[in-house]
Amino acid sequence: MNTSAALVPAAVRPPVGDIHWLSSDHCAGPVFDLLGALGWAIVDTPEANVHATSPDGRVYVGWLPEDATAWRRDVVWHVRVQPAEGNPWVQEFGLYTPSEAVAGFLTTLVTQSSR
Repeated sequence: MNTSAALVPAAVRPPVGDIHWLSSDHCAGPVFDLLGALGWAIVDTPEANVHATSPDGRVYVGWLPEDATAWRRDVVWHVRVQPAEGNPWVQEFGLYTPSEAVAGFLTTLVTQSSR
């Protein structure tokens, strides 16, 4: 394969001192800002748990900081997917998973599901 150097993207590598690794701040904002912008139904409970459902009802996202059952399993994020074709599946994230990482996962999920 013969590729012009102008067509090959330059490697992007920030200087080591400039890398900022995400860490959990225990805030659900990035996830629910994303889902709200996508038109998902979002409901919070008096216990401070938050539940969201996709417009088609096939995806559920729960932020469960006050759910004792989730805490016993070291889970704070619960994502449940029911594909149009195939078996349902679940992905869970722990307390120290940055909400930006969960938002990135969900962005990929909804982007891929629209194809």
